[in-house]
Parts: sequence; C-alpha cells; structure tokens
Amino acid sequence: MRLRNKPWAEEMITNHPEIIVSNPEDFKGNWQAVFGNDNPVHIEVGTGKGQFVTGMALQNPDINYIGIELYDSVIVCALEKVLEAKSPANLRLLKVNGADLNKFFIKNDVARVYLNFSDPWPKTRHAKRRLTHGDFLKLYESILVDNGEVHFKTDNRGLFEFSLISISEYGMLLKYVSLDLHANMPEDNVMTEYEQKFSAKGQPIYRLESQFITKL
Repeated sequence: MRLRNKPWAEEMITNHPEIIVSNPEDFKGNWQAVFGNDNPVHIEVGTGKGQFVTGMALQNPDINYIGIELYDSVIVCALEKVLEAKSPANLRLLKVNGADLNKFFIKNDVARVYLNFSDPWPKTRHAKRRLTHGDFLKLYESILVDNGEVHFKTDNRGLFEFSLISISEYGMLLKYVSLDLHANMPEDNVMTEYEQKFSAKGQPIYRLESQFITKL
C-alpha cells in the first residue's frame, strides 16, 4: 500500500485519545479498564482504513475490538471511520507495530486475532515477515486465551497456501477454509476495503478460521 503523507494526521490522532489509546502498555493485562467490562477482546492486526473493525464493532456490541495499525497516514483514516460511526464504545485503535503485541497484551487478554489482506511479502527471503509465519503464530498464542482463534482473509493465493501450511505445521486446527468466500458468503461477513475492491473485479477471496489447541 502506497502511503501518502498527511501533515494533519498527527494532530488529529493526538486529539482523540478516547479512540486511539496513547499508552497501551499501561493496560497490559487489564484491558477491562479501557472498555469498562469483561467482554472478550478481538484484535485486527493491520486494520488499514478501519472498515472491517468498525463494522465488526457495530455488528457485535458484546465484543470489544482493537484495531492495530502502525502508520499515522493510515490509522487516521480508521479514526475518521470510527468517528463517522459515532465512536462505538466497544472499539479502540492502537498506533503500534503488530510485531510488538506482547508489549501490550499478556496471555488471556485476547480471544481472537483477525488478519485481513496482509502484505504477502512474496520473496522467499521475506517469509518471516508474513503475518501467518510460525513466529507470528507463536506471538498470537502468547496473548490469546486457551483455544483462541486466528481468522485470515486474502486475495493472494500464494499467501493463502503458505498460511494453510504454516498453520497446519504449527499444530493448529483448521476449523473453516474457503477458496471462494463470496460464492457462498456468510450473512455476517464484514468486508474490508480491499475485499470490496477485489471481489468487484471477480477475484476470489480466500478465508480460513484456525484455532490453537491447548496442550495438556
């Protein structure tokens, strides 16, 4: 994704600490204090312009959502989306690196991780940067509840095949796999911006739901 500089982004982000949590490390192990309840927390790593996480928050008021995005010029678009939706009480954003999740969450903080249209990093030497690489799966497992889940959507066949292998080799359970999500789309499917764009061109959308298996 090409990033366009938005000089006004930093100020807008600073002006909305009620949505973009400025000190997320302070809530490590205590995200209930942010949301004011004990509802499960679902996170989206690489939330982009925020359409998915905002839609999910509106659709599921009894689940708390956190959208994670590193770049000012991108997260400010997600912020605008949240404001347009009248700032759902069960939604927050973090401007942090998804590789640093264990700085902000501990085991049992998160019930589900969403990965949507992540960078495929097509070169073999960059495989470890893919968000479904085993190193990232280990990171997610370290913050998820027992039997926590990772849900993944992409338009990239190569990345999807890599992810199926990576997740299987890690020992996770593949609960659901679709090679063409929109051919029989679930009624509760919330589309991302990329999903709308690619599906409109007739490209298949690949989706999987996976679950960590608690080791006894």
